[in-house]
Amino acid sequence: MINLIQKQKNFFFSFFLILLIFLIDRISKIYIINLTKENFDINIYTSEFLNLTLIWNEGIAFGLFSNSNEFFYNILTALIVLISIGVLFFCMRYKGFKRFALLCILGGSLGNLYDRISYSAVPDFIDFHFNGFHWFIFNVADIFITVGVIIMIMTEFFVKTKN
Repeated sequence: MINLIQKQKNFFFSFFLILLIFLIDRISKIYIINLTKENFDINIYTSEFLNLTLIWNEGIAFGLFSNSNEFFYNILTALIVLISIGVLFFCMRYKGFKRFALLCILGGSLGNLYDRISYSAVPDFIDFHFNGFHWFIFNVADIFITVGVIIMIMTEFFVKTKN
């Protein structure tokens, strides 16, 4: 009975975290998209290091594999769906930091997947720069995916597991 209650708690925590990440991502993207609709173009200078500039990314991370070929885009989207399903299965298998990292990755990937299906592109808008060097423009979902990957890497180096 206690094991069942613990599994239910894990499920609800996992579901809530994925939903929270998805909603934070959606709200941020909707806000930026609406700003663009009102102002026709958006390039907000928030500080000497950060701009908000909306671009539509048809590729994967950092605009890689951007291509106007619809067939290639659909194959890439199907591959992202399969990877997300794989991450979901790993979420059920792991505990602790690894599960948390995978949940961050899954929440972010679902946010970007939603956009790929809804808009046929992912809105990216966070533009960090320093002394003329601009990092790739990204979004909130990308932040969660990156944090999840970093946590996964760190757990492999610093968390001991039983064989």
